[in-house]
Amino acid sequence: MANLKTTSFGEFIKHQREQKGWTQTEFGAKIGINSSAVSRIENGTKQLSSKKLETLASVFEIDISKISELYFAHKFAKEMIEYNCPESTLTIAEQAVKYIKAKSSKQLKLDTL
Repeated sequence: MANLKTTSFGEFIKHQREQKGWTQTEFGAKIGINSSAVSRIENGTKQLSSKKLETLASVFEIDISKISELYFAHKFAKEMIEYNCPESTLTIAEQAVKYIKAKSSKQLKLDTL
């Protein structure tokens, strides 16, 4: 498996597809997109829809959490670069996730009372 931490999402998909011995056309058919879209995803000019992540995990036989981690990490990194955000944004985002999870957990407990 490609190193999930040091590769782009497109490179990861290409590596996994090639490991399975599939052409772009064969792979595209398995996940419901055309070979042109596969090519653009692999070379980083198009992003795979997040709706395809479960299918991708199933086709590659990889846990959905690993696929999601790489997908969203790459997506967030690209957006941070596009908007010229400092790396400290990630620390703030981590804190925001903890806050939102805690708030959601409290709300869930209130809803079950």
